[in-house]
Order: sequence, then C-alpha cells, then structure tokens
Amino acid sequence: MSGIKILLITCIAFIAVYFFVRLRSSLFDLALLLLLLGTAVLFVILPDLTNRIAHYLGVGRGADLVFYISIIIFWFVILKLYARIRKLEQIITGIIRKDAIDSADQNKNTQ
Repeated sequence: MSGIKILLITCIAFIAVYFFVRLRSSLFDLALLLLLLGTAVLFVILPDLTNRIAHYLGVGRGADLVFYISIIIFWFVILKLYARIRKLEQIITGIIRKDAIDSADQNKNTQ
C-alpha cells in the first residue's frame, strides 16, 4: 500500500471518529456516513474501480467522476445549511417579536 493511500485512509478514519464523537446524529446520518466512508476507503484501495465506473457512466477518468460527485454533494450540503440558517433566522425573529410585545405589555401595565 502506497503512502498516499495510507494518508487518505487515515484522514477518512479521523473524519469518522470526529463525526461519531462530536456530532452524535441520527441513525440515518450515521448510516449515510458509514456508506460514504466505506465508499471512500474502497475507492482509495481500488482506484481502478472508479475508472471502470467512470467509463461505464461516460466520464473519462475516475478522478473526474469523484470530482463531479463531490461538487453535487457540496451543493447539497450548502443548500441544506442555507435552509437551516433561514429557519433559525425565522425562529430568532419570532422570539424577538414575542419578547418585544411582552416588554411593551409590561411597560403598559406598569404605567
């Protein structure tokens, strides 16, 4: 096994450990992570497999296929995070409005 394969597998393992220890997400998230990590390790150990899959899908090289899939995954993550931020903004706005109304009612009742 070459040095780059060892380095990549080590990085993948660190990502898995970090995810399991820090985030402790739902069962679906853990299953998805295991699937992605298993696929990543498989592609690192058997790089010719990505080339065969790429040629089957009409892509020139396996590295290009991995790059294209990564772009799609990154866009999905970005859009998911954007939706979560928007939802948090709406929740915070609602809390601030309620607090402002409650404060106004308290000030009205004390006068």
